[in-house]
Amino acid sequence: MSSGEDEEGNRALLPADSLLPVTLISLSPLARFFAIIRDMHLQLITLRGKKLDQEVYQVTIPTENGPIAVYPSHESYVTMAVPGALAIRKHQNDSDDQLEYLAITGGVVKVASDVVRILVDEADRSEDILEDESKAALARAEEMRANAKDQVELEKAMELIDRHAVRLKVAELRRKRRV
Repeated sequence: MSSGEDEEGNRALLPADSLLPVTLISLSPLARFFAIIRDMHLQLITLRGKKLDQEVYQVTIPTENGPIAVYPSHESYVTMAVPGALAIRKHQNDSDDQLEYLAITGGVVKVASDVVRILVDEADRSEDILEDESKAALARAEEMRANAKDQVELEKAMELIDRHAVRLKVAELRRKRRV
């Protein structure tokens, strides 16, 4: 074993006389890999309070620049969420069929350290969405858009269309998952 190597022949990343902690460096490469993998904390907060407050492995968030997948140790990040499907993978080994989906409205996303905080007006779990009601609400919103008399009515109709279209998308994802 030469200077700068451990008993397994791994090269040390810091000099032997370094005063910095070397906990991860003294582990085998495989142990270092698994020591870094951990869960992160997800908080989904709506106008009515916390909808979710749990440990997760991964979350995919719809943003104005497209969906982003956030994993533990993700770079700090702040962005705007847009109406869409929020997908949550609770454990690293969960399959895509085990993803949990929520329909969210626009809001703010903050990723810092191993905490993801999402602030939105509304969030609905896929299990809570009644597909027939959402289809009827979408049809009413489209009719409202067609009959809008001013910009305010048009914007309200568009907001409702976005909301119910997202709810239907999340209900469809749930249905596909059950098949």
